[in-house]
Amino acid sequence: MSRSSFLGAIVVAVVAGVTGWYVATTAPLGVAVGDTPLDPLVARALLALSFTAVVFGCYRLVFSWLTRGATKRRQHDLRNVLRLGFGVVGLVGALGALTDQWLGVLFSLGVVGFAITFALQQPLLSLLGWVYITAKRPYGVGDRVRIGDVKGDVVAVDFLVTTLWEVGGELVSTNQPSGRRVTVPNSVVLSSDLTTFGGAGGEFVWNELSVQVAYETELPYAREVMVEEAEALLGDEMRRRVERYRDELSETAVELSVDEEPTVNVVQQESWVELRLRYLVDPRRATRTRNQLYERILGRFNEAPDRVRFPVSRNR
Repeated sequence: MSRSSFLGAIVVAVVAGVTGWYVATTAPLGVAVGDTPLDPLVARALLALSFTAVVFGCYRLVFSWLTRGATKRRQHDLRNVLRLGFGVVGLVGALGALTDQWLGVLFSLGVVGFAITFALQQPLLSLLGWVYITAKRPYGVGDRVRIGDVKGDVVAVDFLVTTLWEVGGELVSTNQPSGRRVTVPNSVVLSSDLTTFGGAGGEFVWNELSVQVAYETELPYAREVMVEEAEALLGDEMRRRVERYRDELSETAVELSVDEEPTVNVVQQESWVELRLRYLVDPRRATRTRNQLYERILGRFNEAPDRVRFPVSRNR
């Protein structure tokens, strides 16, 4: 948040505090303001309004202070937590000022909350799901996930729903955004499968590219070409992702050997040989990267027709 926004939040908090102090000290119930008697109900309303203004000013001040230099994901999470906390304080304070029955308000809210628990079970489960998401962080804003049957990029995690920019779906057949926004109740996270595409921050997934060649192909040469083209396109970027991947694995009990460079596996099929190139890539660039690799590899293969041959006149 900018310096001007932070100073603005301080001004709002100070003005709201002064307003509340003035109403509370110069306009108590049954006392006149100047020569005009102040109606008790009006005085309570002014006190409730000033208390709400103080809470809002404090919210802006705390939010501005905590989010200085923070990422968008952290700002989003802090905004939701602070809104919930200051909202509850503001509601209790405003109702207490209006009724002048602070304990009665707390007791009434408890009774109402108990009744709402039975009447609004699904929204409360969604709110519990939001608490789980905020505390355990299975995903955050910007991650690519699949929740139940919906796959997409997370654009917002609110108290009751998670909003996704859909990827794939009914409109497109590739791993590309469809342009639709999908809202998923947070309660689904507690009862359905959740898949996160990528490691820390959703930065990488393993992908494979398959190329079918004839049995007459010089396999060592074909594999070497595929690795060279993948290395030329991904290079140091893949090695950095592998280091991140190894760091995440080191925090678990899983022991895996992770190659720093792309690898090619050979699979024998009935009428051809399938070469599968395995590499680490940003999930949002997976389709684009695969297309680039296909063009580069097939171009190299076509330059050496005597060493790489493709299946012809066979069942495929």
